[in-house]
Amino acid sequence: MKVGLIGFGKTGRAVATVLLESKSTNLQWVVRQSTTLEHRSVPEFLGIQSDEPGLIYSKDEFTADQLLDHMPVDVIIDFSHETGIDYYAQAAAKRGITIVSAVSQYEPAALAKLKDLSDKTIVMHSPNITLGINFLMIAAKILKNIAPYTDIEIIEEHFKNKSEVSGTAKVIARELGLAEDAIKTVRAGGIIGTHEILFGFPYQTVRLKHEAISREAFGNGILFAVEQLNGKSKGFYSMEDLLLPYFKLQENEEQNILENRRPWWKFWIENEQRSK
Repeated sequence: MKVGLIGFGKTGRAVATVLLESKSTNLQWVVRQSTTLEHRSVPEFLGIQSDEPGLIYSKDEFTADQLLDHMPVDVIIDFSHETGIDYYAQAAAKRGITIVSAVSQYEPAALAKLKDLSDKTIVMHSPNITLGINFLMIAAKILKNIAPYTDIEIIEEHFKNKSEVSGTAKVIARELGLAEDAIKTVRAGGIIGTHEILFGFPYQTVRLKHEAISREAFGNGILFAVEQLNGKSKGFYSMEDLLLPYFKLQENEEQNILENRRPWWKFWIENEQRSK
C-alpha cells in the first residue's frame, strides 16, 4: 500500500521508521512545512535500508494536486497541524485517497471540514493513535458503565518542558464526562507520555495505565488503522470504531463461558455456607 506522510517532526520521523520497516506499506513521500531536508531521502536520513523512494518535499514546492498526480498514494497520514488539511484534503478526497489524521487537536471548524471529506472518501481521526491509549479509553468507558458512581482521577506525566495539559488527557476526560480539572499533571525529566485513569471504589481501586516507551508506538497504531480501514466504505471513523469489534468474544467462546460459568450469586452463597 502506497502512503504519503504529512509532517516530519519527532513523531513523524518515528512513524516514518515504522512505515519503512513494514512490509505492508510503501512510503512514497513526506511533505513538511520547512524547506530543510528538501529532496533528501527518508530512508537515507534515518539510516534505514530500503528501496522505497520516501523523498522529502516542502509544501511550497508543489500543490497537492501536482504531487498526487506525480506520485499517487493510497493513503495520506497526517502528523502535522490542524492547518495541514488545507494543503492536501480536497485533492486527496476527490481522488478517493484514504485520510488518516493523527493531529492531536482541531478547532471545531477544522474538525467539521475533516468530517465533510468523508462524503467522498475514507477519513479517520484519532488525537492519539497508539493502540494502548485507545484500548485504555474503551476499557475505562466500560468500567464507568459498570460502576457509574466510582471516583475517577486522571493522571498524566510528560517531559519537564511540556507546559500545556496533555491533549490526550483532555480527550480521556471528555470521553468519561469529567471536567478538565480532574486531570493531575506531572512534569519530570524526559517522560514521553504516561496516562493513568484511577477508579476509586470503597474497598478497592482499579488503575488503567498506558506508558509510551518510544514514539514508534504511534507508527504501530498507524499500521493497525491502515490495515483495518482497507476495504471499508467511505465515511468518518475513529480508532474506537476499529477496536470495538475486538471487544466482542467469538460466539463459541461466549457459549463455552455461558455453559460453564455459574451465576455470581450461587458462588457467593456457597462461600457463605463454607465459612459457617
